[in-house]
Amino acid sequence: MNQEILIMTKQPSQSQEENARSHGTTAQEHDTQQDQELQHGYNAQQGVGTTSSRSSHQRKITLIPLVFLIYFEVAGGPYGSEKAVRAAGPLFTLLGFLIFPFAWGVPESLVTAELASAFPGNGGFVLWADHAFGPLAGSLIGTWKYLSIVINIAAYPALVADYVGSVAPAIAEPGRARTGTVVGMTLFLSFMNYAGLSIVGWGAVTLGIVSLAPFALMTAMSVPKLRPRRWASQVKGRKDWRMFFNTLFWNLNYWDSASTMAGEVDRPERTFPRALAVAVVLIAVSYLLPLMAATGATDAPPDAWVNGYLADAAGIIGGRWLKYWTGAGAVISSIGMFEAQMSSGAFQLLGMADLGLLPAVFARRAARTGTPWVAIVASTAVAIAVSFLGFDDVIATANFLYSLGTLLEFASFLWLRAKHPELKRPYRVPLPLPALVAMCAVPSAFLAYVCVVAGWRVFVMAAGLTALGVGWHGVMRVCRAKKLLRFSNAVAADYREADARDTV
Repeated sequence: MNQEILIMTKQPSQSQEENARSHGTTAQEHDTQQDQELQHGYNAQQGVGTTSSRSSHQRKITLIPLVFLIYFEVAGGPYGSEKAVRAAGPLFTLLGFLIFPFAWGVPESLVTAELASAFPGNGGFVLWADHAFGPLAGSLIGTWKYLSIVINIAAYPALVADYVGSVAPAIAEPGRARTGTVVGMTLFLSFMNYAGLSIVGWGAVTLGIVSLAPFALMTAMSVPKLRPRRWASQVKGRKDWRMFFNTLFWNLNYWDSASTMAGEVDRPERTFPRALAVAVVLIAVSYLLPLMAATGATDAPPDAWVNGYLADAAGIIGGRWLKYWTGAGAVISSIGMFEAQMSSGAFQLLGMADLGLLPAVFARRAARTGTPWVAIVASTAVAIAVSFLGFDDVIATANFLYSLGTLLEFASFLWLRAKHPELKRPYRVPLPLPALVAMCAVPSAFLAYVCVVAGWRVFVMAAGLTALGVGWHGVMRVCRAKKLLRFSNAVAADYREADARDTV
């Protein structure tokens, strides 16, 4: 492969500028040439225009499946929103779920749409950080976001066990029955993911419709019983703003996770922007309308709003059958979220292997389905291990790591726009750079808040995991240099590292 194609210059040195002047080129023309080299380097790494196994794999995700994959990455329904009502009351909860999907979701969706169309390969945000700041940044954002995704994955089989435990009490208590249920459910759901991304995508459509149906019925049946004054009910004592904002954050993050599967999307330059736009509206409506119905048609005080109360509210509004359907919807939603996020994590590992950040074994696909089966096996093992840890601090750590990764993602977006303005972007956010900085400032301020209030135990865990990520990157460099392991793209990775050193 031509060395000139592989090297992706990030910033011209003084000698480069002098050389450009000697050949009669302007700084703007030189920047355009840099952007073309960056795009050509990316295409060479991803096998664009070649017959590599990566590019020859048929892309299978179309608009509707992608919408529901994003839906399950982010929300999966209003389950888990009850604590917001308990913390701050109905009115602030309704305002939060009205404003937050747009103040938080829209900026991240726009960033994802632009960069997923500019770099339509598997790995998503890992690709973006790698191209903006080099392999170490790509490895760090990969570590932070992968761990946060896998911790989320581990929570869903345990949640299913909790719901099954209401029927079979032995599963609700710690012991062999619960352990077997959690492990068995994790293995079963992982095997479903192995069936292929096309099946997972259309399965997400089916699960989404079934889990949303009881809330649509509850909303319609609540109209005669609505009393708007109930939306102004106040909590007893002081409002718990920390719980309120953490609940909003927990229910409305991971807008960018589907980007790790961009290499499997049909016409990503068109499909991603449309899917994200539809998903923002769908998710906002799926929270707002059921919460308006449940808080406006029942007399329960905010203190009664614990996890699972939405099923009780459905029973009050529509009867016992609707309560049971809503409770079953929680299990269906958990399955959908597991499948979507397992796919995201697995294709992230595949993308990191394609970049040379992980050994080539993580890029292995099943012959018939194209599924990255090694990455699924690895993610399943990590999820099972994490599922037996105490989740209070672990989930807080996942939020912290996700926040660090998203801040780096925004920085990569702004850096690429500033340093490579002529880079081919099939979808481009129609704003100048100062407006883009302002657009990213609002969600960045919230991410900073999540980090500040995390607590010292979370800081320690996050610091340890970050150090682990840096150490892993160092080990991979040694293995690549000494050829101890096989890497899919070791030559390109070496050139990126050499180029990064040359431009410091």
